[in-house]
Amino acid sequence: MLFFTQCFGAVLDLIHLRFQHYKAKRVFSAAGQLVCVVNPTHSLKYAPTRCAAAQASPEPGILPPCHHHEAVHDPQLVPCTCPLFSCPWEGHLEVVVSHLRQTHRISILQGAEIVFLATDMHLPAPTDWIIMHSCLGHQFLLVLRKQEKYEGHPQFFATMMLIGTPTQANNFTYRLELNRNQRRLKWEATPRSILECVDSVISDGDCLVLNTSLAQLFSDNGSLAIGIAITTSKVHSSEAEM
Repeated sequence: MLFFTQCFGAVLDLIHLRFQHYKAKRVFSAAGQLVCVVNPTHSLKYAPTRCAAAQASPEPGILPPCHHHEAVHDPQLVPCTCPLFSCPWEGHLEVVVSHLRQTHRISILQGAEIVFLATDMHLPAPTDWIIMHSCLGHQFLLVLRKQEKYEGHPQFFATMMLIGTPTQANNFTYRLELNRNQRRLKWEATPRSILECVDSVISDGDCLVLNTSLAQLFSDNGSLAIGIAITTSKVHSSEAEM
């Protein structure tokens, strides 16, 4: 009976996953568009992070605190960029993707346009949904966070970070799109560099911000489908033509 129960539960999970994919494809009907179902993870951002440690310690060799539009200036090593954990890892920018995939098991999708399907939006804050997006020869990190910016009023914050330098990030434009029940909401901006703190981007509101009512308006049975598209910026394209 125990074996039957476990097998039956696995079958139900598989059916649920297939149903989530169907819902996303129903909302975003573009042919060939990839769908990634992302399960929530309770954020441990309130644990001591490297940013917090840098602010508290003036000792030499410690990375400077992360501020708005401020990058890590150490050309050799960067701290772990995963916003979920207080990870002591640090290394070269070129191996950040390998660290995120192998240590933190973050999924990666390839393609110019994908659908990010976040499940269980009703869970209490703080909660994060994270994937990596590979396109145009670069890797991007999409972070969707449910957080109480004001006590008792949770909000959803979605932003795209380039796993690269701020100069490289300026060459791209990302678009986040919500589309349901004949309603459409778009956010378009230049991605921020992963060398900046995700917390700073969210606290500054330089991202897609949804209150609970708006998120429920676009959600479907507790899941929120976000269409993601990344293109090269117009300035970068015109310079390339010259």
